[in-house]
Order: sequence, then C-alpha cells, then structure tokens
Amino acid sequence: MTSILSWIKTDETAKDSLTRVVTERPLFFLPPPLQRLPVRAGNVVEIIGPPFSAKTLSLTQAAISCILPKKWKGVQYGGLECGVLFIDLDCRFDVLSLSHALRRRIIDTNRSKTKKSNIDCDNELFADCMKRFSYIRCYNSFEFLATLKTLPYLLQNEKEKQGGSQYMLILDSTRTFYWKDHSLEVPTSLTDTSRRKNISLQSVAETVVQEINNLQLQHSIVVLLSRSAAVGDTQSTSRRGQVFESRDPSTLRHHDSMPSVWKSIVSHRVLLHPSGGGFKDQSCGTFVTKWLFPPVNFSDTFIICDDGSLLLV
Repeated sequence: MTSILSWIKTDETAKDSLTRVVTERPLFFLPPPLQRLPVRAGNVVEIIGPPFSAKTLSLTQAAISCILPKKWKGVQYGGLECGVLFIDLDCRFDVLSLSHALRRRIIDTNRSKTKKSNIDCDNELFADCMKRFSYIRCYNSFEFLATLKTLPYLLQNEKEKQGGSQYMLILDSTRTFYWKDHSLEVPTSLTDTSRRKNISLQSVAETVVQEINNLQLQHSIVVLLSRSAAVGDTQSTSRRGQVFESRDPSTLRHHDSMPSVWKSIVSHRVLLHPSGGGFKDQSCGTFVTKWLFPPVNFSDTFIICDDGSLLLV
C-alpha cells in the first residue's frame, strides 16, 4: 500500500516525463526496406503485399538486426541485442535460412572491419544470437489464440534469462486462417449465447487484438506483422481477369478485407510490391515500398541479392 501511495503522490514535470519515456522506450530504426520511419515499444508495424513480395524476407532481416549485439569483442554490429519471438502461422518459415543469413551478416561485418577476405563465422557470437531467437508454429486460430494467452508468462521468463528490457514479437502471415475463420460457424444449440461469443472471423480478430493490447501493457515490445493483400493500381485496366499495372508506386492500392478492429492496433503499415508489371517481373527480384500509415510521399526500391539479403537501389 505504501508503494502505491508513493506512486500516486509523486509529482513529475513534463521534462522528467519525456526523459523517462524516451529512456524506457527509445526510438530505433528497422533494417531496409523498413528503415524510413522510427519505431518504439508499443508500436505495431504491419507489412502487406501480394504473395512473393519479400514480406517474410523483410521479417527475417528485422529479426537478425534484433538478435545481433550492438558490439561484440570490439566490433560494431549495430544490432538491438533484444529477444525475438517468431510465430509462424503458415508454417513455411525456414529457420535454417535465418541461421545462414545471420552467419553471412557476421562474416560480412567482420570482413569489412578487418579487411581480410578469408574469415570464418564467430561461432560463439552466432550461438549467443540464436539464444535470443524463439520460434513457434501455429496450425489454426485456436492454437494461435492459445499461444497469445501464454505469451505474457513466456516473455517474462525469457526476459529474466536474457536480462533485456525490450522484445520483438513477429507474426508471419496473419491472414493464413482468414477463410477458415470466415466460414466457421457453431450451431446455436451447441453455444451458450448468454455467456460465450459465437466463433467467427470477427470474434477471433477481436480476441487477437485484445491479447496483443494486453501484452503491450505488460511488456515493452514491438510487434511486427505480415499478411498478404490483393494489390491493384488506380491506373490499371482489366482484361479477362488480368491486371496491367503501372510502374508508379504512388498509384498502388490494396484491398483490405480484414475486420476493422484489426486496423485499430496498427501504428505503421507498409506495402511491398514487385516493381512494375505485377507478378511477371518478380523473377528480377526488384521491389518497391510504399508507406500507407503514417503516409510518406516517397518510396524505396530494393532488390534481393543472390545470398538472400536486401539491398536498396
């Protein structure tokens, strides 16, 4: 009771309040192609785009930047040195690809610092980074909701082990169960309508949003989401079901079919799309980004290198 009263009676100036918030929840930048706007704990960043638009690859690069340390044995890696929990909803994420990309990042950083061509990966650093990465697969919405329910306790245990204050939660392919949930109906005779909600796409979305909000109240985390979305063009023309798109990123539009409650938690939304010509040009590995929220008047173009890394052009 004494601690509660002391907290209520404490006066705090605007300067002290701002200093405390900036210290507890500092701003930082995600790696390309998400580097344009800073984020902090409490933000929810959503990556949308058509299939094969480098969404999962962007999540992988963000995860690597988080689990890398800021400095290791005198070498600056520029990482956030925080834990990552990756929840895979379409069960297609390859952890081995992440480990290969992490090894390449470590080798490339060491090569640039030492100016030597033949450098092996620092296995001690690699193991230390992988300790900060956790991976969970969910095969339906019920497993996803059950996982969200346990996250407060899981994150608390992970923070106690690692000693860090910040954490990143990554949800890959949040639209995977859309059609299953959309068609999910429970007979009224089997449902106690006075106490329980009918299972539907709306009720599942509301529960997910509620759990994420509760998680952010208890922990200092950044949430990074990805989902597929139908993308068109304001200057496109259709013929026999085909869409011909212009090369101007400013004309890109997406069709959002998610429940409105889902949009309420998103603080940042970025659209990834193949550059020009829609899916026909995806083999060239050139993509554009467009920030939908907050709106940004410029876009970035990036390519996927042979080693799987992303490079701004």
